[in-house]
Amino acid sequence: AESGNLAGVRHIILILSGKGGVGKSTISTELALALRHMGKKVGILDVDLCGPSIPRMLRAQGRAVHQCDGGWVPVFVDQEQNVSLMSVGFLLEKPDEAVVWRGPKKNALIKQFVSDVVWGQLDYLVVDTPPGTSDEHMAALDALRPYSPLGAVVVTTPQAVSVGDVRRELTFCRKTGLRVIGIVENMSGFVCPHCTECTNVFSRGGGEELAKHAGVPFLGSVPLDPELTRCLEEGRDFIQEFPQSPAFHALSNIAQKILKETPAQLS
Repeated sequence: AESGNLAGVRHIILILSGKGGVGKSTISTELALALRHMGKKVGILDVDLCGPSIPRMLRAQGRAVHQCDGGWVPVFVDQEQNVSLMSVGFLLEKPDEAVVWRGPKKNALIKQFVSDVVWGQLDYLVVDTPPGTSDEHMAALDALRPYSPLGAVVVTTPQAVSVGDVRRELTFCRKTGLRVIGIVENMSGFVCPHCTECTNVFSRGGGEELAKHAGVPFLGSVPLDPELTRCLEEGRDFIQEFPQSPAFHALSNIAQKILKETPAQLS
């Protein structure tokens, strides 16, 4: 692959999950915003063909994607232009359309997505991948491998079922030679909007236990924040409201650990 469009990208992080519904797209977005708060220039590549939800979270739905000589130009989602987004969602005629394609066509789109987006200079590119260890998953990894990704952040929820799926995901990383930066446990408690006490709705600590067992770092737990959910549902400004959320503190700590993982001369 010609390193053309990714030549200015210093680090690529893949966000993986063993199954859908664990909040992988939310973690991808929140991690990108936490890195932005640390003064980094960040891109988000949303290759989750089944549910490209990030444009909605960042109020970028329906934005037109322009083409230049080098390929597609990503959409800036903040005024300072420190976060750019490219999503499959931008290419659908209507936001509610489904991508009903067979494997080869999906894989070709993913490969094109990886090579044909003109990112410019970025400190981090956060890639929201399709859930599971499917064909599309492999296509995303194959397309990114020539650019030596920094590694993968694996998202789970506290329940044992999700943890079992993640075990498979870790095996996938091992077999494909993708380094695991660490595990994030999402939805690991409910933060009361009135008294900010955190209650464990599900069991607790499954992600940490699994990380210990698998010998990979545990990056942290991210609580459920109903206020943040409401903000998304009502289409309010997530970028503005996120720093007030308890989830922001958790994600900042996780981002800090990822920065530490980045070789000093590169960060």
